[in-house]
Amino acid sequence: MEFSTGFGWTRLPLLAAAFILGSVLTLQAQIIPPFSPPANAADDEAEPEAVAEAPDVSDPDVMKDIDVDKLDWSQLAIDAGTGIDPMAARKRAQAAARDGPDWSSNANANGSSAVTVKQSVSPFWDTRIGADMTVASEPRTMSELLAQKASNGGNLPQSSGSAWATATAPGAGAIWDKTAVEARVDPGAEQSKIGASLTKAVPLSGDTQLTLQNGYSVNQQGTRAVPGIGGHIIRNYETDQSARVTLTDTGTSITAGQTLSTTDDKWLRKVGAEQKLFDNVTVSGSVGETSQGAINKSVTAGFKKSW
Repeated sequence: MEFSTGFGWTRLPLLAAAFILGSVLTLQAQIIPPFSPPANAADDEAEPEAVAEAPDVSDPDVMKDIDVDKLDWSQLAIDAGTGIDPMAARKRAQAAARDGPDWSSNANANGSSAVTVKQSVSPFWDTRIGADMTVASEPRTMSELLAQKASNGGNLPQSSGSAWATATAPGAGAIWDKTAVEARVDPGAEQSKIGASLTKAVPLSGDTQLTLQNGYSVNQQGTRAVPGIGGHIIRNYETDQSARVTLTDTGTSITAGQTLSTTDDKWLRKVGAEQKLFDNVTVSGSVGETSQGAINKSVTAGFKKSW
């Protein structure tokens, strides 16, 4: 036997909606408004117990030594909708800014600016990346145009830049102490360089130390293609050896080394010394051989700081 209702499946949603609407109206009728005063509110106000006790004049004043104008009320500013503390968000933003790229800029004599950006990628192996750029500003007046041409040999300064990356790794036991790897690419000049150096420090006495270093590098130079002649790449392999004696008490260091490259095909020797004056200011001088047979002499002084 089969039973059926007179409403059918199409009327079931209407019945469910009517039932839900009736339940909501009944529930609202049972809810007391949250701000409606109780019926006996007037009686409670008349009772003596409801009257607040007046403060005693002999009680100590906890706000006596506190300057209300100097209180940091922003610490109580918390977004109730999101639960975000603005002070904590500000601290996170400041920490992100400290960990971000480090920018520096210096003005050149020809009107351009030397801009450097660098950032630590990972504390593992002390890996860092950066870029060294020369940014030339566009002259806005004819006097600026003439001044830039006069200070740049009749030509306008051009913008250029190179990207680099460095990493410092530990050595191999007693053979060497530190391994440094450096790579640099200059797209504008079509130059690139990758090199590595091995360093070994040997203490001679309490205030004297000998540092031995071997370096190896590959320099690549590309030539631009001209009509009828295609461009090609020239590679130069170079190695250098140096010994450095450092006197800690006096801030003096003496260096002797030699360099060999595939373009010179002979060892070029060099001797130099460096004296620290105060803080990071040093004076250095060197005497070295050149591939043409002449002696190259130089004396420099400047500010040196490593990061």
